[in-house]
Amino acid sequence: MTDTEALNRPSLAFDERLSLVAGMLQRFSWQSADATGGVLRIQLGGNIAIDDAAALWKRISETLAEGLDGVKAVELDLSAVSLIDGACMALLTQLRSELRARGIACEFVGGSGDVRRIVDLYGGRKKTRQKRARRQPLNAVEQVGNATLAVIAEVKQILDFIGQLAVSTAQVIRHPKRLNLRDVTLTMERAGADAAPIVLLINFLMGFVMAYQSSAQLKQFGANIYVADLVGVSMTRELGPLMMAIIICGRSGAAFAAELGTMKVSEEVDALRTLGFLPLPFLVIPRMLGLILVAPVLVLLADAIGILGGALVAMLTLDIGPTTFVIQLQSAVKTSDVVSGVVKGMVFCGTIALVACQQGLATSGGAEGVGRRTTSAVVSILFALIVLDAVFTVILGAFGL
Repeated sequence: MTDTEALNRPSLAFDERLSLVAGMLQRFSWQSADATGGVLRIQLGGNIAIDDAAALWKRISETLAEGLDGVKAVELDLSAVSLIDGACMALLTQLRSELRARGIACEFVGGSGDVRRIVDLYGGRKKTRQKRARRQPLNAVEQVGNATLAVIAEVKQILDFIGQLAVSTAQVIRHPKRLNLRDVTLTMERAGADAAPIVLLINFLMGFVMAYQSSAQLKQFGANIYVADLVGVSMTRELGPLMMAIIICGRSGAAFAAELGTMKVSEEVDALRTLGFLPLPFLVIPRMLGLILVAPVLVLLADAIGILGGALVAMLTLDIGPTTFVIQLQSAVKTSDVVSGVVKGMVFCGTIALVACQQGLATSGGAEGVGRRTTSAVVSILFALIVLDAVFTVILGAFGL
């Protein structure tokens, strides 16, 4: 409690109040002791306020004007100081700087709690440098345990997301007006129309390269015509939907994870809940529907342009005319091949949207968390696509398709 606060206490006796007033009116004192052992001790006392700045500066000037011969260090003792303001503390700091410039060590010693705080504020005390804690390496058991716990926590988040998605989908079916239809068309435009050029280019090159690489082997056996079978079946059943999905993963999957992750860390998702909008019907389901609806168009475009690339190689290097190529293609490619590819593409796009949105809504930790979750989303999607493609291959093979 300061002297002013103590003076304002109603229960304070008259003589106590008088002594406090006398103490507050006490001017500062400056006493210099003879330097012993090369150490000059200057003891200050009383209340050192702005009104005492002129007198204090005079004392400081006199001290600096003295020769200070034989003085190696100066100690400014603040034990008897009851109060000191910033202006006077700055003058004492200037004295210390002048003495240090002359090669004389100068330090502040003593002082009450309030005095010590202002001394520390002006850098009057040596601060102990804290050593950084060295990172203790984890042993193999701890690393395996931490990784296991992280996987369990991630699985819990995924299961929780799937459960919430199922509930939200049922609510949207019962109440279609809750669905954000505007984002469905927007997703179809961004993930469909905007992605079409790169999908066409990549799949054209895939069909071109595949036909070109196989042309030398087909020539050896006189089986040039079967380049149509190779390109047609490969593009419609495997490469068309898979390459389309990989491109959508890199474009839209990463974008979904980054968008939702940024919304999560900036608390926009919480704001939607406050306004009465559920995040999944408003953010996740529209993106999932948009990708699923645009998938058949992208798969068919990928199939067609890939076959066109193979036909170009057939005409240039294998002397196969367009009519012959189309006739052989019709006999090789079945309707089930095209349909299975379209179904694959729709499943792939739905998986991309779900994984990307789940990773985005699980984001935490600011910009670093957004980057980490975006990377995790892309890696998880690619892994899921390969697994799903293998599952489709086994299932379709079991049914003879």
